[in-house]
Amino acid sequence: MFKRCLKAGIWVLLLTMSAMAAAQSEPADPRPESESEIEKGPVISQFRENWILGELRSIRQDMMEYRNDMNRIVTDRELEVADKAMGYATNTVTYFFYLIAGAASILALVGWSTIRDLKDNIRVYAEKEMSRLTVEYESRLADLEQELRQKSRTIAENQEEIERTNEIHSLWLKATKEGSYKEKIELYDRILELRPDDPEALAWKADAALELGEQRWALSLCDRVLEVDEDNAHALYQRACAWAGLGENDNALRDLQQAVSISEALRRHARAEEMFVPLRDLERFQEVVGRPEDDPESLL
Repeated sequence: MFKRCLKAGIWVLLLTMSAMAAAQSEPADPRPESESEIEKGPVISQFRENWILGELRSIRQDMMEYRNDMNRIVTDRELEVADKAMGYATNTVTYFFYLIAGAASILALVGWSTIRDLKDNIRVYAEKEMSRLTVEYESRLADLEQELRQKSRTIAENQEEIERTNEIHSLWLKATKEGSYKEKIELYDRILELRPDDPEALAWKADAALELGEQRWALSLCDRVLEVDEDNAHALYQRACAWAGLGENDNALRDLQQAVSISEALRRHARAEEMFVPLRDLERFQEVVGRPEDDPESLL
């Protein structure tokens, strides 16, 4: 059941990430990041959102049922081990009693001193055997307790991760519907509190900073993304916009060329990008983005 829950959770996360990635890759005019389909309306329909939340709720319930089943199984095992230990001890004492009775009957002719010695030796042996059995079963119970604690810790961590993912998903939905860029930045900050150095959250936060005219702030955010993922086309594109806003044309063209080499869809976005207006007359810029008639999608 635990593996099935994990697989279902991973499948739901992959579905959500794929929907978000598809939303990011859709073209939009004139601003690909700020005026994309994500900015115009929710990417995930209400029906699909409810379905995803329902799946997460079902996974949480399965995790709680799994935890209860594990507690019940471990308790049954402990009772079974204790019952076997008591049965073994009872049988051992009974056999010793029969042995002593037989030996006493046989050695009655020898004398009481010999019987006392035999009784003392048997008592010492019985005490040693009981001590050995006690230590052995205490060790087994300790191992079972440690295993139960480890599994309980794993279940708690998985439950926290599911709750964190659910909250992050809700924040992404709010960010797509929010019209104020300052409010978007606050939502992205809350996402980063739950999942620090999230490349997607940093990249979209840089996009909002560019819309507010904070080129250097956007540049710093893009640098943080590229430290984690140096081939992030979105971050490279945003950093190129920031360089262009600061008048650093060479750096802007370098980052733009690298972003276009990773994602061909950015060529058409770059031709319509307002931040690249000072670069449009440059020959190198035209070589990087190409001409509109060279774009197969523009001919459709």
